[in-house]
Amino acid sequence: MFAKGEAVIQLIEQLAPKHMAVEGDKIGLQLGSLRKEIRTALVALDVTEEVVQEAVTLGAELIIAHHAIIYRPLAHLQTDSPAGRLYEKLIKNDIAVYISHTNLDVAEGGVNDMMAEALGLAVTGHLEDIHTDRLKKLVVFVPDTHAQQVRDAMFAAGAGSIGNYGSCSFNIPGTGTFLPREGTDPFIGKPGRLEHVSEVRIETVVPQSAEKKVVQAMLKAHPYEEVAYDLYPMELKGRTFGLGRVGKLPSPLRLNEFAEHVKRSLDVPFVRVVGDPAKPIGKVAVLGGSGSRYVRHALFAGADALVTGDIDYHTAHDALAAGLSIVDPGHNAEKIMKAGVARWLQQRLVEQKSDTRVVASAVDTETFRIV
Repeated sequence: MFAKGEAVIQLIEQLAPKHMAVEGDKIGLQLGSLRKEIRTALVALDVTEEVVQEAVTLGAELIIAHHAIIYRPLAHLQTDSPAGRLYEKLIKNDIAVYISHTNLDVAEGGVNDMMAEALGLAVTGHLEDIHTDRLKKLVVFVPDTHAQQVRDAMFAAGAGSIGNYGSCSFNIPGTGTFLPREGTDPFIGKPGRLEHVSEVRIETVVPQSAEKKVVQAMLKAHPYEEVAYDLYPMELKGRTFGLGRVGKLPSPLRLNEFAEHVKRSLDVPFVRVVGDPAKPIGKVAVLGGSGSRYVRHALFAGADALVTGDIDYHTAHDALAAGLSIVDPGHNAEKIMKAGVARWLQQRLVEQKSDTRVVASAVDTETFRIV
């Protein structure tokens, strides 16, 4: 059985929810339709003509990419232009293109975590907070015979976490009353007779991102035909998600050694380095993509070095003057997401007993060469 396109994307959005994207980012389905079976999905960093040909050769119906193919509204669609040829080939071969960009950067287990893990960093924080998952309090009244069943269902769906503690709830026993009217099919009692039932008031916390899933799980596990429950907003903040990562190396390296470590770990052909080659590097900030505007963030975090791409000349001078070393592996270092996302998605599809195949693109889309 092959997964439908919508089902594949639902899984991707579990890894990188769309609401985590930076405002205005071009994400989501950019071309084609998801209303079809996906026998093969191709995961790519960029969608180039070579990547599209790879998808055609593989028989892929879907490309999941990190970088958008449509950045601004199209004024025309001329098939004799480079972009027009690309869109034409995708449409003629019925290949959909879905983009997961800054939401995949921010996500736990996303691009920045993949890069930090490859570098061997023990992550301690973010460079910039982007999204805070607000908390709500869910209160539900359950017959005491089913209280544990309902608690377990809510916890499994994402409720009950406070910091590093899970399965958190508060439970108050009491008596519930209700009068089933004509036409009802009550779990307890009979229509037309007032019932008194031993119930438990269960209170737990729910992150806003999991609210719908938790409520659905609670309703499914609850024995009543009509469930009494409340959701309250809370001032208490939930987990915070952000761009970039800050962490420590297992042991300090000199900058020249660290630069070689970055080059090897991120599998890039070259790196540009700013700073004294002998400087010890222990605390590192890493950000996939273009990170020129994050020099101040890295300094504020106390990093010895910033690993990021697309550093310009004047930003390099500013970082050097401020005492921050930089290792620039280029924008293409984000290619680490190809294997990481493909592996994550394939595992989820296997768990669902789907025959859909996920392939990491083998096309090198690095545009720069050393001569």
